[in-house]
Amino acid sequence: METTLFVKGLLFGFSIAAPVGPIGILCIRRSLAGGWAAGLMTGLGAATADALYGCVAPEVVRVSSPAVAEATKILENTYRAVNIALVNDLKLIFEKMGIDVWEVIEAARTKPFGYQAFYPGPGWGGHCIPIDPFYLAWKAARAGADARFIELAGEVNREMISRVADRIEEVLAARGAKLADARVLVLGVAYKPDVDDDRESPALQLMSLLRRRGVDFAYSDPHVPALHPGREHDFTMKSVELTPETLRGFDVAVLVTDHRAFDYEAVLEHIPAVVDTRNAFARFLGARAAASGKVFKA
Repeated sequence: METTLFVKGLLFGFSIAAPVGPIGILCIRRSLAGGWAAGLMTGLGAATADALYGCVAPEVVRVSSPAVAEATKILENTYRAVNIALVNDLKLIFEKMGIDVWEVIEAARTKPFGYQAFYPGPGWGGHCIPIDPFYLAWKAARAGADARFIELAGEVNREMISRVADRIEEVLAARGAKLADARVLVLGVAYKPDVDDDRESPALQLMSLLRRRGVDFAYSDPHVPALHPGREHDFTMKSVELTPETLRGFDVAVLVTDHRAFDYEAVLEHIPAVVDTRNAFARFLGARAAASGKVFKA
């Protein structure tokens, strides 16, 4: 019962009780703790729950218990967390070898089976991947097991933010500038492209690190017009518009979230240097990004 919730309400005068799993989207999309669980807790049988979710999902998959449904969701999150860490680690390794990890991934993803592409970046974000696998690690420890992959993935992904900050400092130093004296523009604070959700965003972690280092910075995000204090930060800032006048006021930009709405051409034209954690400028501008001599991958 600890992993299954139920929502009650009124619809046109009739009382309804709807089963909702540990995360509603998962139950609608992929898994349902039906049978005895739904029947015991609400009086709704598995067939009723199937009918409900079948109205909004092309397929409803039953599992034997709420624990299995929760474990299904945790498996998805852990799979992504570990693979993001793997490709971030490979990025650092390949950098030392003079190999572009983005080119490697694009070549590898041409294999028609046995491979799924994951991409490096400034860490991880969202309300699932950086958090939920560590519930499993905690539960594993209580059961006497050691979640080694999860803990290692956390270590690798968390250190990526400091790597990005170091890269900004390197790029500025190559231009004869110091990070402490520079104005930094953070491009994107949502945790993934083209959404307005900034929960656990790596951009917020980067901004916190920059603030601790005494750096003057601002952010721009077309989907997040203002920041408000959250679980692990207390930012109260507004997004700046990417006008030529605004852009010329910064020494370096760091691309954290690759929104399609960004004016990549304007950024490249008016800011002296760009640190790109998503390979976005190469994807959106092609050879012009490399030809400019301003874009540095991180």
